[in-house]
Amino acid sequence: MPHNIKPSNVKVKSVKHLTHDVLSITAEKPAGIHYNPGQAVDVSINKEGWAEEVRPFTFVSLQGDDHIEFNIKTYPDHHGVTEQLLSLKAGDELLIGEVFGEIAYKGDGIFIAGGAGITPFIAILKELEKEGKIGNNKLIFANKTREDIIRKEDFDRLLGKNFVNVLSAEEVEGFEHGYVNPELIKKYAEENLKYYYLCGPDPMMDAVVKQLGDLGVTPEHIVREGF
Repeated sequence: MPHNIKPSNVKVKSVKHLTHDVLSITAEKPAGIHYNPGQAVDVSINKEGWAEEVRPFTFVSLQGDDHIEFNIKTYPDHHGVTEQLLSLKAGDELLIGEVFGEIAYKGDGIFIAGGAGITPFIAILKELEKEGKIGNNKLIFANKTREDIIRKEDFDRLLGKNFVNVLSAEEVEGFEHGYVNPELIKKYAEENLKYYYLCGPDPMMDAVVKQLGDLGVTPEHIVREGF
């Protein structure tokens, strides 16, 4: 964490599983914090040996909420921070540091997410719903299997047929199979959906940026995280 910013101690309010390996963690809202939909913050666990282990997590709560929430994919076999989060409980403390992040909504488009890369789009779509501006926005969400899909019911309700699931490791009726590729992007592209919002593993995002370029999408219409 930057030395000029003292992290805030906040108490955890709840920890629950959203999928087999994704946690929803809610905590008290730090005084004076301000963040926009799509932004992230430096977080560590206020526990001996872990306070210096800082990780960036994206808010899925909105600025107007009275709490903060993160949806975090856990990797128990890495024996790191996310394994520690699995044993977190109400009353434990997190250290919340600096807010950052460049993904922001610019207009109707197609959100393309891979796995836990969905988190900035959860907040952005929540905000659009609140403002009555979901419009024709689409979400293409790439996962390995159906049980990996985070917040599927929310996206079904919010986007209906504009919620497109792509599964790489299983074939399911009504779901696209394979990976995000130019044919898939072309299939769902529309003239009025000018922006492409990208978040996911770097190799996937680099491939999609190239695919979009090959399809004639200009860099100013591609929104992705810069860090």
